[in-house]
Amino acid sequence: MLFDSREGTRRFFYEVWQKACNKTALEGVEQIVASVIAQHPEYHATLGDVPHLVARDFGRDAPEHNPFLHMGLHIALHEQLAADRPLGIAAEYERLVAHAADAHAVEHQMIECLATELWRAQSAGRLPDEQAYLDALRALRAA
Repeated sequence: MLFDSREGTRRFFYEVWQKACNKTALEGVEQIVASVIAQHPEYHATLGDVPHLVARDFGRDAPEHNPFLHMGLHIALHEQLAADRPLGIAAEYERLVAHAADAHAVEHQMIECLATELWRAQSAGRLPDEQAYLDALRALRAA
C-alpha cells in the first residue's frame, strides 16, 4: 500500500470499508484492510465522515490516537505474517495465539513491539532491527 498522500491513504480506507459494507468484491490487500477495519468498530463512525476524515490531524498532542496508524500497524503485521518476514514471525504468532484466549489481543501486543522498533529505528536514523523486534515478540511469551 503506497500512497502519495495522507488523504489518499485515508480515502483508500474509506473506499475499502464502503465496498465491504456494500458486499462488493474485495481484492488482495483490500481484504486485509476490510478485516482490520471490521475488528475495530470504534473507528467505523470515523470512516463514515469523509470530509472530517481526510482533513483531521492526529498529531502527537491529539487527545486520541491515530486510527490509521493503529490499523496500518495491524495491516503491516498481517503482511509480515503472510511473508514470514522477519523470518520466524509466523511461528512466533502461532505460539502466542496458542496460549491466548484472543488472537486480536495478541496482535495488539505484537503491534506494540512493531511500533516500538519502528520508533527506535526512526529516532536513530537506521533501519528497523529485525532481531530486536523478534526478541521483543519472544519476550511476550515469557511475560
